Amino acid sequence: MPLMTTKPMFDLAYAGGFAVGAFNVNNMEITQGIIEACAAEKSPLILQISKGARKYAKMGYLKHIIDAAVEEYPELPIAIHLDHGDTVDLVNTCIRDGFTSVMIDGSHHPYEENVKVSADAVKAAHAAGVVVEAELGMLGGIEEDVVGLSAEEYEKNVEKFLTDPVQSADFAKRTGIDSLAVAIGTSHGAYKFKHEAKLAFNRIEQIMKTCPGLPLVMHGSSSVPQEFIDLVNKYGGQMPNAKGVPEDQIHMAVSKYGVCKVNIDTDLRLAMTAKIREVFATKPSEFDPRNYLGPAREAIIGMVRRKLHVLNSAGKAETIIKHWEKLGKPLPAFYKK
Repeated sequence: MPLMTTKPMFDLAYAGGFAVGAFNVNNMEITQGIIEACAAEKSPLILQISKGARKYAKMGYLKHIIDAAVEEYPELPIAIHLDHGDTVDLVNTCIRDGFTSVMIDGSHHPYEENVKVSADAVKAAHAAGVVVEAELGMLGGIEEDVVGLSAEEYEKNVEKFLTDPVQSADFAKRTGIDSLAVAIGTSHGAYKFKHEAKLAFNRIEQIMKTCPGLPLVMHGSSSVPQEFIDLVNKYGGQMPNAKGVPEDQIHMAVSKYGVCKVNIDTDLRLAMTAKIREVFATKPSEFDPRNYLGPAREAIIGMVRRKLHVLNSAGKAETIIKHWEKLGKPLPAFYKK
């Protein structure tokens, strides 16, 4: 199956009570873990690459790793997405690199500037058949180049930073975006909250009314499972008070509201780091990377499979590929009856 855009995924997800997991990739083992989990669960997926990942691994390496995954698992619907693109120049570079979806994040700009940069990105991407996600509102936390508000400031003034429903309608109309990343109480990183997170479901409902049919995206959606925090800390880590978004709230957002894409990065890092720490602590003479990156990859497989059930996307791959065909796109030979 060739790489596809997110359109056929979101077409079905919006009314179908599921969301597509968007998993950040930085190297081969992470990519393999994500792909193998999605293949086992027959789930669509979005592989997303940040500006930081491009710098760390170099795009040529990442693209060839993804091409290998597409070749090995032709039955999977896969989109390749730019996460938090900050300039139209970067968007154009990613289009040339073969991305099928891009995010332009102008949320840190004043509103009118966000509209302009997002509209410019849409113009460039749509001309190449690539879809665009943009962001409105502000999240807390820190993730790579994305610096939000501190946990204290965000929780204290969260209503002030949530996405405005009326502004969302104006933004979508003037930019022509394909999906909207919304601030609904989530936060980047592992140290998201001082207290239990509570998503603003009433705000999502309002945005769905002002922007009917527009796919919504949740950033900062890792749940930071306590068992992995405990594992990291058991084997020498120092991650006290790390808190994420409860999985039952994520499940509610995707099953009953218009959330079609959920970004997951921190939980992958957490699973990988926990297992590597465990190997180093329990086998201090180990020096073969295969013997600590292998368990790390298995931990990512387990984490992703867990997330796919939270998102209700397990088993949805073939349905999406059939929808892709209805949109006039060719199917692999083995799908044709």
